[in-house]
Amino acid sequence: MGVGTERASRPPEPPVDDDDILAIARRTLRIESAGVARVEHRLGPAFVEAVRRILSSPGRVIVTGVGKSGLVARKIASTLAGTGTPALFLHPTEAAHGDVGVVVRGDVLLVVSKSGRTGEVSTLLPAVREIGAPVIAIVGTPDSALARLADIVLDASVEEEACPYDLAPTTSTTAAIALGDAIAMALLHARGLDVHDFARLHPGGTLGRRLLWTVRDVMLTEGEVPRVGPESDLSEAMARIAHQRGTVCVIDGAGCLLGVVTAGDLTRFAATTRDFLSRPSTEAMNPHPRTAAPDERAAAALTRMETYGIMAMPVLDDDRVVGMVHLHDLLRSGVRE
Repeated sequence: MGVGTERASRPPEPPVDDDDILAIARRTLRIESAGVARVEHRLGPAFVEAVRRILSSPGRVIVTGVGKSGLVARKIASTLAGTGTPALFLHPTEAAHGDVGVVVRGDVLLVVSKSGRTGEVSTLLPAVREIGAPVIAIVGTPDSALARLADIVLDASVEEEACPYDLAPTTSTTAAIALGDAIAMALLHARGLDVHDFARLHPGGTLGRRLLWTVRDVMLTEGEVPRVGPESDLSEAMARIAHQRGTVCVIDGAGCLLGVVTAGDLTRFAATTRDFLSRPSTEAMNPHPRTAAPDERAAAALTRMETYGIMAMPVLDDDRVVGMVHLHDLLRSGVRE
């Protein structure tokens, strides 16, 4: 009988009551919360020693584990690296076939294991000890072989898994992740990292863009800036406004800003002036526009433009026009404060 036929012949699943679904979910969260709370109560000198050992080591934290513990190890490595502690994940099977070469003296090996009896990890430890890297174990079985081999043992044991058969790693993986987070946060605090350091580590995220991006990162460059000379008439300025996004800089021969002409300036000038298109651009320009500096934070420029209803600002470096920043470009960049 084919697989498809076997599946088709299975009896329908018994109906599940909505209250039963919620009850299982609440039980799962309750058990996992209790597991994490027990890990918290066991924190003590070993945890402090682990954090201090990592702080005093000149190298990286090499995090390893197999199966679900391997997934936890990847998450811990990512969290450490993202909060100021150089870290990477090393698969123990690949390590046994040459990748252990990434571990050097000065590194710290952080091993995650529920049973403490994983063969791949046991094979890795002698090689790491030969290199001279200390071993910290986050282990769910404190009297295991791994715990005996480790220099520092962090007890992540739990009384029960949330799985009703006490089989699927649930509470144990949650406890191990929480313990890894606790290490990362203790290291972050000890290193004195602030939001600017966090932004530097996450340059592509919202915080990184908000704190790190400057006007220079967003602006039109000098050659792209709509411009006319002081001798030009308003017909030329209007052509630039129509084709180059609505704000034109009036610039002298030295590249310095004399003023700007916007569509609003043209409209107001046309309402009171005959044959306005033949008049010099300098008569309609705003001689005191708001401007930006190339190295100021893009978020600050955005706030200023929104406050004063400005669509574009010339970017000046020692009075010389080096670019132009547009409101829509700043909004699209995601730098809002």
